[in-house]
This record gives sequence, structure tokens and C-alpha cells, in this order.
Amino acid sequence: MSMNRRKFLQGTGAALGLSAAGAPAIAQGRTKVKVGYLHTLAVDGQIWTGMNRGSFAKEGVDLDMVQFTTGLELFQAMIGGSIDMLATGAVISNFPARGQGKAFLINNVEFATAQLWVREDMGIKSFADLKGKTISTTTGTTAHVFLDSALRANKLDPTKDVEIINQRMAEAVTSFISGAVPAVALWVPFNITVRSKVPGAKMLVDASAYYPQAAIVGGWATHADYYAKNRDVIPRIIRGWVDANDYIIKNPDAVLEMLQKNYYQQVPVTDLKEQYKAQKMFLSGEWRKMYADGTVTKWLQQVTDFFVRFGGIQNAVPASTYFDTKPYLDTVKG
Repeated sequence: MSMNRRKFLQGTGAALGLSAAGAPAIAQGRTKVKVGYLHTLAVDGQIWTGMNRGSFAKEGVDLDMVQFTTGLELFQAMIGGSIDMLATGAVISNFPARGQGKAFLINNVEFATAQLWVREDMGIKSFADLKGKTISTTTGTTAHVFLDSALRANKLDPTKDVEIINQRMAEAVTSFISGAVPAVALWVPFNITVRSKVPGAKMLVDASAYYPQAAIVGGWATHADYYAKNRDVIPRIIRGWVDANDYIIKNPDAVLEMLQKNYYQQVPVTDLKEQYKAQKMFLSGEWRKMYADGTVTKWLQQVTDFFVRFGGIQNAVPASTYFDTKPYLDTVKG
């Protein structure tokens, strides 16, 4: 498995500060956590913001970050024991439903991050034109979940009316740009490449069209053994995340400029702002209400139902079991 590893250890001086709970972080001891992630704003935005602000360091947590290309690879690495936990997109509703992982924290709703692009110069102007055609995407990912919803909503059977080709997203986009396929289901920021390379390309629809009925959420998961043996670490991760999450929402322009300068140097700040708008974030208090009333569990289950159909998962674990709301509800008050 190919992965680019980037290691960020927090300064020890931060351990002298106070944690979000008011207890000295140094008293908790410092814990190193190896976290796998995807380098896209919807997945790692809170992480880099929290590391830059010292949010996790104040909780005595040192994050050792390991970059992956897809959520599928993330879960395979975690199952294999090479990382402790992960942050990902829709795949958070897949492997835990197979009994492989415990979800405990949600980042956002991938509101418009998944998009379906078509080439009008190849005769595709509407969903009706897709019948009998080939669509490239990365199966088992956020883009695939969205594509399935979009096709069904427009009276097309994903298993009969179109041919879905599985490629890594970079290759799927290359196929679309070269004209090898007339349509591609992707996630941002790949839309920027499509827009620049194929000026006549048309975005047929994005995931926002199916919100909230088919909302796709991304977030954090860990394997059951780590979860059972490190119960004290989970609330500390959550508190660090809360500080970063709420700070982003309250200071988006400043945060996005910081992220672009330090972690997204190859992405113009205008494009990063577009990615930010493509996701739906909520303040930690709003998330608490949606954890408590079952909204988040329902969203997770909807995507799990897709994976059950697509992946043939037998005896799937329901979201109400694999997603543990208790740590968040116990940690975030009111």
C-alpha cells in the first residue's frame, strides 16, 4: 500500500496548559495516537486546525498523521494494526457495519462534495442520456454512494441501466478528461481539475440535491480493541476536535488562509473556500442535538443500507450499534 507519511508532534510546552475540561493536561499524561486520514478538507480540516491551535496538545494527545488515498485503504490499515484510528468519508458506514471498527465522532455532512460530471460533447446532457453509458468512479466511496442515490432518483438502475467502472479517483478523472468515459462521479477537489481541463464539461448534479434524505456523513472510527483499551483517549480527541471545529465555523476566512498556507500549498485559497462551502458543518452544540435525537445514526444507517446492497454484507451491524454516541454526549454538554 502506497502512503505518504507526515508526522506532526505537538510541542511539550502545551502540556502545561489547561484542557477543555479544566484539568491540567500534564496530569493526564501524553498519548501518541497514529491517525490515518484522507487529504481533503472535508476529512482533515478540523485535524490541521486543531493541531495548529494546539487543541489536541492541550488534551495531552500527540497525533501522528498518516495519509491515505481512499477510505477503503484506511480501514484496511486500521484492521491490520498499522494505525490506531482514522478520519474518512462515507466508508465510515461500511467496515463498522461488517464488525470492523467503532465510529465515535462525526466531522460533517458531505453536502455537495460528491458530484456527477458529464461531457456534452459526447452526447450526455441529462440523466436520460446516461442510459447504456459508462460512468467512472471509485466504488465503495462517498462518490459511489452519491452516484447510486442520483441514478435511482432519476429512474436509472445502477446495476442495469449504466456501466459503473471502478478506478482510483485520479485515474477516473483522467479517463473522463481523455474522453475514455462520458461521465465521472467524483469528490472535491477533483472537480477543479475537470473544470480546468474540460471547459465544456457539465456538472449534472451534486449531493446537496439529496440532502437530508440521503445525507452522507464522514468522521472518525477506531478498531474495537483500541476503543476498549483506551477509553480515556476518546474524550480527549473529542474535546480537541470540538475546539477546532467550532473555531473554523466562527472564523472561516482566517482558518482557510492558514490551512492553505501550511497544509494545502498546492490549492489556491479560492478553491479551498469552494471546498469549504461544499460541506455542511455544525457547531458542537448542534451536533450534540443530532447525536441525541438519532439524526446522525439515521444518516449513517442510510449509507450502511447502500453498502449492504452493494457489498452484500451479511448480518450487518446496525449504525445504532457501531456508532457510539455516549462519549460525545458525555463530553459535550449543552
